[in-house]
Amino acid sequence: MQKPETLSTFEFFRKFPDEEAARRFFEERRWGGEPVCGHCGSVSVTECKDHKPMAYRCKDCRAHFSVRTGTVLAESRLPLLKWLLAIYMLTCARKGIPSTQMARELGITQKSAWFLAQRIRETWLKDRDDHMDGDLQVDETYVGGKEKNRHIDKKTNPGGGAKGKAVVVGIRDKNGEVRAKHVADAKGETLNDFICENAAVGSTVVTDQLRVYRALPGLGYRHVTVNHQVGQYINGQAHTNGIESFWALLKRGHYGIYHFMSAKHLHRYVKEFSFRHNTSQVGAMQLINMTIDRMVSKHLSYEELIRG
Repeated sequence: MQKPETLSTFEFFRKFPDEEAARRFFEERRWGGEPVCGHCGSVSVTECKDHKPMAYRCKDCRAHFSVRTGTVLAESRLPLLKWLLAIYMLTCARKGIPSTQMARELGITQKSAWFLAQRIRETWLKDRDDHMDGDLQVDETYVGGKEKNRHIDKKTNPGGGAKGKAVVVGIRDKNGEVRAKHVADAKGETLNDFICENAAVGSTVVTDQLRVYRALPGLGYRHVTVNHQVGQYINGQAHTNGIESFWALLKRGHYGIYHFMSAKHLHRYVKEFSFRHNTSQVGAMQLINMTIDRMVSKHLSYEELIRG
């Protein structure tokens, strides 16, 4: 298999040496060389002198707009070059990049870097609408700090375990694609609803022996289990090693890079890791292009973000 195309930081700045180069790149990617009004969709536009108050003005609706209009970049005062560098860093770092490091690299505050990263993650939230089929691996995991490390007033379960942690459920197909989601609980209805949303009826679903999965045959799936409690990790050709390796990557990013993922924002972090996992064989520039393509019609204000 051919290795994906890489892009070093040196090559990045050769390709995008200044703000003007970044602006042209964003415009070419979004419009293909012909500006389109972000308000009404008209192509009857004129370029504004000195790009003030914005780069373009629509002759039909008479509104000013730029390549940011109608995207997650709207209302951001950060230069497009910094947006582009942030996308590059977040897509190419296998286990993610903390907002503190991003702030140092971009020359902005940690708060601005955190908000910037969350808006980029927002573009990755939606999975494909089709159903996965064939042999599928399903598993759930728990994300949160260790009970022994919590402050006394934050302890939820003196015995440790999963209580008080956030639940994430995931599904992986034979080609390695992963879909994962932060869910409210690990009850049967919740986990099986996730499977029905993502797996085609008739597929073979491999799980551990958690009792809630016993309902799968009644939902139209062939159910195969592996019994981890007795040291069984493969049943014939059936196993859950693939989805469990994804959990290992997620948790290395959690403990080693981000250190803390609040339940309020966990869904974005989960999608960040599944996006990078599913595009691990995609070249760096293609990843940047994919992210920019997804930015259209997305919006996330700081108020919406902290309100959750």
